[in-house]
Parts: sequence; C-alpha cells; structure tokens
Amino acid sequence: MAKRRKLVRTSPDRVFAVLADGWTYASWVVGASHIRDVDEGWPATGTRLHHQIGPWPLHISDVTTVESVVPGRMLDLHARVWPLGAATVRLDLEPVEAGTRVTLTYELTAGIAKYIPRRVQAALLGPRSAEMLSRLADIAVRRRVPAVY
Repeated sequence: MAKRRKLVRTSPDRVFAVLADGWTYASWVVGASHIRDVDEGWPATGTRLHHQIGPWPLHISDVTTVESVVPGRMLDLHARVWPLGAATVRLDLEPVEAGTRVTLTYELTAGIAKYIPRRVQAALLGPRSAEMLSRLADIAVRRRVPAVY
C-alpha cells in the first residue's frame, strides 16, 4: 500500500471541488490520458468516471467507481485498468491551520498488479502518488472559481 501526504494551502472545500469535477482527472492523475465521460451526479456513491490510461494508440479504456464519499472530507474510489488490474484509491482531506492535509492511499487489488509484493507496490506507487498530489494541489490552489451572475 502506498500512502502519501501533502499540505495544500487552501481549504478542503477547494480541494474537494477539484475531486468533484470528474473532467479534471486527466490533469492530475498520472497516466490518465483522456476522460471519456463522467456520470451524472459524480462523485456520488456508485457513479463512474470513464477514462483512458496510457498513450495513444496503446491506451486502455475503463472506469473508476466511487465506493464512498464524504463531501469535503473523503473520496474512496475503485479504479480499473483491466486487464492490468484494479486499485483502491482513497483521498482524505483534513483541515489544518495552514490549509488542508491531503492523504492519498493507493493499493493494487486485482489483476496482474495484485501479485506485485506490497513493498514493491509502495516503492513504485510512492513517486506517482507524490506527483498526483502535487498536481492536485496546483489545481486546487490556482484554479479560478467562475463568477456567478
């Protein structure tokens, strides 16, 4: 299991707003190359994000499903990239004085990837998770919120 934390200098609501916008995932999820569709109501439990992983023409089309959600606090996902595997991905948002402590927990759970020893998983996924958190933070901090008229 890979677990990474990052302090994001903005509110949990702004970080969660990025998570709640399924169309941003290809911008911060390392390896995601295209978002094909986002279910109505994303990120409600059971909704799906339809994505492609990898470079064209070798990309794999699959889905990520919301397992559970606490708006502004937590998002638990089941991400598939079949036949390579599947993963449980959890993002926890904790308000702190300086902003939000985001914890990303990632575990390969099915397919070929499941047979990779956990220590190796952590070593491989750690740098990827750190980059994902860095990208998520950049979007959450710098994204302009549209004016409501």
